[in-house]
Amino acid sequence: MRADRLVATLLVMQARGRVTARQLAEELEISVATARRDLEALSAAGIPVYPQPGRGGGWQLLGEGRTDLSGFTASEARALFLLLGPRADESDATRSALRKVLRALPATFRADAEAAADAVIVDASGWDAPATRPPRAVELLQQAVLERRVARFAYTRWGGEAALREVRPLGLIETRGVWYLIADAVAGRADADDGAGSLAVPAVGASRRSYRVDRMADVLLLDERFERPEAFDLDAEWAALRTAANAARRRAEATVLVDAAALEEFRGWVPGTSDEGAAGDDGRVRLRVTAPSEQVLARRLAAWAGEAEVIEPMSLRERLAAIGVAITERYR
Repeated sequence: MRADRLVATLLVMQARGRVTARQLAEELEISVATARRDLEALSAAGIPVYPQPGRGGGWQLLGEGRTDLSGFTASEARALFLLLGPRADESDATRSALRKVLRALPATFRADAEAAADAVIVDASGWDAPATRPPRAVELLQQAVLERRVARFAYTRWGGEAALREVRPLGLIETRGVWYLIADAVAGRADADDGAGSLAVPAVGASRRSYRVDRMADVLLLDERFERPEAFDLDAEWAALRTAANAARRRAEATVLVDAAALEEFRGWVPGTSDEGAAGDDGRVRLRVTAPSEQVLARRLAAWAGEAEVIEPMSLRERLAAIGVAITERYR
């Protein structure tokens, strides 16, 4: 877009002081004629960009036309590029924005900022998993949040069928590669949002919920606009949601004896574990294990029949015994 190019032209001139049309064309990868037209457009718009004739001439930006980021300290510039540098490959817009900010920094900070941008790699894929990209819906939902537009999508809850949702998007959160949307459900529109498959924010109630973006399909932004609640604070909403989610993950619990030799591996593979005491005379350690439901607990612990024994509740022992019978029948 020409507007982006004009901003880039202005920032290049700030960094260099004086440029020729050819130098600008090489920097921005455009033709010399386009560079000259852009310089003339800036001058015609009232920005103090003037041609300097003669040998060593070119186009010069006078001081009052400069974009000033001199308020940055060296540590702030490094912190900014340590944060944003690893994300520079996510999109052309991100790369373009970083280049513009870099050019606008005071000259003494640029080398450190460039080094910071190349100092960190963020690999969210893990050793045995392919690199993941944000779901395609993320970009649309970001637009909805910024433009305050109502969104409609099909939402599939865990173990359920897809249902139509219509919401007012308020904010997006990414945690460990999983994206969530916090939104207010639009009452009386699309299928009624009974909360199945999403989690209510406790401070607000049933109308404000979180939705996993990877469970959405056919995301559509409607023309309808809305006003964001004045008191909305994304950090506070996410903190409340995390508290509710953590409580939901601990609805079921069990006391388990685990062989000391398998303890570290057990903790690594079975989430929600905490110590309840030292090892007993038989060398086993007593642990408390939590999960969203007893069914989930049974599935997690079934693989550890040789190293762990559930002491209580009895209902979980019975579930595990039933799983053992089913395995025996299948593989007998």
